[in-house]
Amino acid sequence: MLKLKNDCKYDLVAPTSMGVRLTPDNFQPVHLSNRYTMQATSAETNVLNVSASLGLRTKALTAFVAGSPIALFIKSELSKRRIEFEGPEVPQGGPWGYRHQFNIADTGWGPRGPRVCNDRAGEVGRTLNARDFDLERLFGSEGVRMAHISGLIAALSEETAGFCLDVARTARRHGSAVSFDLNYRASFWEGREAGLRAAFTEIASLADVLVGNEEDFQLALGIAGPEAGGRDLASKIEGFKSMMGQARRLYPNAEVFATTLREVVDANRHLWGALMLHGGNWHLVPAREIGVLDRIGGGDGFVGGLLYGLLRGFEPEKQLQFGWACGALAVAETNDYASPADEDEVWSIWGGNARVRR
Repeated sequence: MLKLKNDCKYDLVAPTSMGVRLTPDNFQPVHLSNRYTMQATSAETNVLNVSASLGLRTKALTAFVAGSPIALFIKSELSKRRIEFEGPEVPQGGPWGYRHQFNIADTGWGPRGPRVCNDRAGEVGRTLNARDFDLERLFGSEGVRMAHISGLIAALSEETAGFCLDVARTARRHGSAVSFDLNYRASFWEGREAGLRAAFTEIASLADVLVGNEEDFQLALGIAGPEAGGRDLASKIEGFKSMMGQARRLYPNAEVFATTLREVVDANRHLWGALMLHGGNWHLVPAREIGVLDRIGGGDGFVGGLLYGLLRGFEPEKQLQFGWACGALAVAETNDYASPADEDEVWSIWGGNARVRR
């Protein structure tokens, strides 16, 4: 079992780049819509949200555009979600200067798959740097049980790669656990493969928890595995096990390796499962059908639930089940994060109990 520090101010912290997500109302495509819902978003705060919703203390390490109404909106939304935050206020620098990213997402419906457009030009989160944070205070005098790092942040820029490395190194030095969700994105890596492979390899070597799908492990860390995508996940389980076994041999510091298993029937019906190697023992949730309102954030919900289970000291089998159920909850909500009312709600999802509670 992974042993975690106690008597810390924070249970879970994560470096992140905050932005806003615009989603067409009524599940319509972007090019036909003139009404949108806006939310504050990042993959990393999606992960924090499970623990924050269930009473653990979390913090986002980020950057804001000084004086921006979008920054104010983001801060307000994070506060509502009980996620603490800190980071520099960066001057905008004029109309062509810094801003928070925009994510425009059509959720899809039925046979029409989702389409996501990321508009990240001038993204203030690309400036994240350890000089703007007191990491020694955070991990030393205040204390952090676990730091969560996402490959999305590590790959944003040379500065963010360095910042994630500084966070991971400082966490290890002070005895905090490190979680790393590989989150490979080809467009982020183009022309930067050598530098990012080196950064990802070092972060993975410092991690206690490594999470990723078949594409993440293969393209971010160069570990052979099953072909990405497609159907018939059951026939690929041994390939996943081989991939994660290779990762364990290459990164012996890590105690937990996990991946989600997904088959897409249509935009609103998925087969959803999960696989975990914990301390040399395998745990499997075979894929079963779930309803989907919005698939974006399902993987983050899984990671958030898995980390919550680790922080709460659940048995490994329960950690995986809780992660699976939080992923299923995330895709059943119109936000891209899971906000469980309590643990009972999550366990009801796991048990297949959707009866009304009065």
